[in-house]
Amino acid sequence: MNSWYTVKVKFTKEFQDGTLKRVTEPYLVNSISFTDAEARIYQEVGEFTRGEFLVTSISKTEFADIFHYSDAEVWYKCKVSYITEDGDSGKEKKVNNNFLVSAHSVKEAYERIEESLKGMMVTFEIPMISVTPIVEIYPYDGSATDDDASQYQEEAAVAASVSVQPEEEEEEEIKSPNINVAFNASEEEE
Repeated sequence: MNSWYTVKVKFTKEFQDGTLKRVTEPYLVNSISFTDAEARIYQEVGEFTRGEFLVTSISKTEFADIFHYSDAEVWYKCKVSYITEDGDSGKEKKVNNNFLVSAHSVKEAYERIEESLKGMMVTFEIPMISVTPIVEIYPYDGSATDDDASQYQEEAAVAASVSVQPEEEEEEEIKSPNINVAFNASEEEE
């Protein structure tokens, strides 16, 4: 199951006026694990960054859905609340979900999230909309070929066999009930 991860990357950015400045920018990556998110960000950011860059943090981020409109590059986090009824106890429960939508303004983000969710069967409200610092979103890329997957599996199997073999040898020696250790100091060590 894929999850969204916010990955912060520190690098030297060249601005339009030609100045260079060290910045930390957050990116949103859809991947299967923290390790996968880090590997994907190295691949994606490495394509447009000159010089060194550093992943400073990775955190799991919960979004119910993401609505991308190609005419806007600013991302707004929208908190959507609605009330459901628990089937077992019959009690009402307030549910909050976070959505991400691209828009030019808070008003447009509100209109777009309202339009996107108009098919919901429950009445909802949008108590909060805030602009996010997210620079780019990288959705899950399932286009890896079978050759890439088999190569990855082979490398993982080799790495696993290399790391497991020494441990097994040590365990066999330790399991012996009679362990005798003898040390002969040579004349050179005295």
